[in-house]
Order: sequence, then structure tokens, then C-alpha cells
Amino acid sequence: MESVLEATINEWHASVNDADLRRSARVVGDPIVVLGPKGAGPITPGQFAEWVERSGITLRPRSWHPVSERLMVVEEDATWPGSGTATRVATVFRVADGKVTAALRLPDLRQALELAYICREMAATE
Repeated sequence: MESVLEATINEWHASVNDADLRRSARVVGDPIVVLGPKGAGPITPGQFAEWVERSGITLRPRSWHPVSERLMVVEEDATWPGSGTATRVATVFRVADGKVTAALRLPDLRQALELAYICREMAATE
């Protein structure tokens, strides 16, 4: 049986990969915290949908790494319009109330897992 964490992350991937802007805005929290090569911080669901449209990215999941009930690292193959080959990346996802509240994309699985474990430990000591 698929967990809420997995189902929510699957919906996030489907909405992004289909470039479905309304669906993308619905699957994320308000705000959603993002991290990528162009910066980090909280953005609104509308800004997230704009990023989906502007970037044209697709992120195909390759491996799943549960970290806690709310955190999952997913290794992905990323492609952009005009890119000839996929680039392997990894994203730390945080989910709350059936919405992705953080999507932190890092260059590789090792870095993403390190960040996820730090986030888990920080949350455990609040």
C-alpha cells in the first residue's frame, strides 16, 4: 500500500512532468520551500506553477530513499527543453497534510541524503 508521503510525491512528479500548472499549484503547500541552482527560499503555489512552466523540466524518479514519515529523497533523471541527455539529480521532499511543503534539489544523492538527515535531526530536536 502506498503511503501518503509516496502518493503526494508521485502526484508532484506527475503534475510537474505533465506541465499541469493548476495541478502543480494544488499539490504544494503555501508556501513551498525550494532549493535549486538559482536559489532557495519559500515561494507561493502560483510561483511554483510559474517555475514549472518557465523551466519546462521533467524529473523521472529512479530511486526512493525514505528518511522519516515526512521526508523522502528521490533520485531523478532531469531533462529540460533542448537538453540532449538526462542529468541525474536528487530531491529532498517534505510532505505535510498531503502537500509537498519542501522540494530541495541537489546535484547528487549523497548530498541530498546528507541534507535530509540534517533536516530530520533538526525537526526531532525542536
